[in-house]
Amino acid sequence: MSSPNPRRPILPGNKLFESLPGASDPAVVTEVAHRTAELLVRGVRSSEDAEVHARVVKLADDYGLDELAELWSDAPSDSLPGALWRLYLLRSWVHSNADQVSREFSTGRKYAEVHAVVAGVAEPPGPTEVREMVDAVLRGVATGDFATTLDRAAAFARIIATGRAHLADDGHDEVLSASKLVEMADQLQTAARAERAGQLW
Repeated sequence: MSSPNPRRPILPGNKLFESLPGASDPAVVTEVAHRTAELLVRGVRSSEDAEVHARVVKLADDYGLDELAELWSDAPSDSLPGALWRLYLLRSWVHSNADQVSREFSTGRKYAEVHAVVAGVAEPPGPTEVREMVDAVLRGVATGDFATTLDRAAAFARIIATGRAHLADDGHDEVLSASKLVEMADQLQTAARAERAGQLW
């Protein structure tokens, strides 16, 4: 996978709310996507939420994030589930390509020092450090300020894009994938601004 573009991963099947009436209805799927995203980011607000939250957590424990990501994958980038989908893509891509990502990060941060500070990768940025950084960013979804989480992910994507562009041997694919990373960074930053304005849903 040369870039974290928004393609759906192979999933173990959509079991999340299989008992939900009208689950094949796109409107119902959209509602479920937004509800699960809100529960993960905003937390439990009622006893009904607590029951659904328990199902979401169990699903994540049993299958990983793939099931939830399937729900979020069609959401607009300026929505809560859309932002989570992009964070999920970034994490999946980093874990699958940690060596490549660490090389690109090392190169990119020379040209994007401010973004490197925001991203917060430990020194030196080897594969393990890069994986740990992106995992720490995603832990912020549940434990930290979500806008900051989005900003850190955006900074990270921008550094990788910069590094990829500088390392590209005039290859069209590398330049194209770097531009897609910049697009993802822009989308994450837009989502962060919407979150701070209380408009990310």
